[in-house]
Amino acid sequence: MDNSSGVGVLDKAAIVLGALEAGPATLAQLVAATHLARPTAHRLAVALEHHRFVSRDMQGRFILGPRLAELASAAGEDRLLAAAGSVLLALRDHTGESAQLFRRQSDQRICVAAAEKQMGLRDSIPVGATLSMLAGSAAQVLLAWEEPDRLHRGLHGAKFTATILSGVRRRGWAQSVSEREVGVASVSAPVRGPSGRVIAAVSVSGPIERMTRQPGRLHANAVMAAANRLSDVLRTGDND
Repeated sequence: MDNSSGVGVLDKAAIVLGALEAGPATLAQLVAATHLARPTAHRLAVALEHHRFVSRDMQGRFILGPRLAELASAAGEDRLLAAAGSVLLALRDHTGESAQLFRRQSDQRICVAAAEKQMGLRDSIPVGATLSMLAGSAAQVLLAWEEPDRLHRGLHGAKFTATILSGVRRRGWAQSVSEREVGVASVSAPVRGPSGRVIAAVSVSGPIERMTRQPGRLHANAVMAAANRLSDVLRTGDND
């Protein structure tokens, strides 16, 4: 069967990615696997690396890059958003606080779904709001499980530390108190795609007067349960 699309450079790029599906490869191994000329294989691999479709491992070998996982997780966005409404409403009703779902987009995080507390003092974050990745429990969750180099880059200028993120990974949830906004506390937990990669963060947020300075003690279990529910939807496709 002819796998040619008629667009030579794309066909060759697909051959490079297909070869890396088998695992890390040096340039020589890539040339052997693809039967491309050495300069062509190198040029394509470096170009794909520029766009994050290809990365390098600690030995400098070419490997599949994080952009592929990001695109794969984005393909599950519709299912995630379809399930998020009812899950966030249940979380809001259980905790009495506003609930949100955040996705990372480059160096920011976007609120892609929310269930607002109906009355009284609340932390209102509308759908579509863009917040910093440098503060807040959702930012901690979205960064904590990143690859080491991206994690350390993300800590530059952040209000949290590598030690705090280590605690987030150990517990499975994050909390913040007056980190993003004075007087506001929040608790967040990770939503994982089918591959296990963290693709979103579920949060509850509200005033410190109600959330206290240890908001995780009050709400971590409920937030983790909501995040796990959404992870299950992405893994099984069960949206009931």
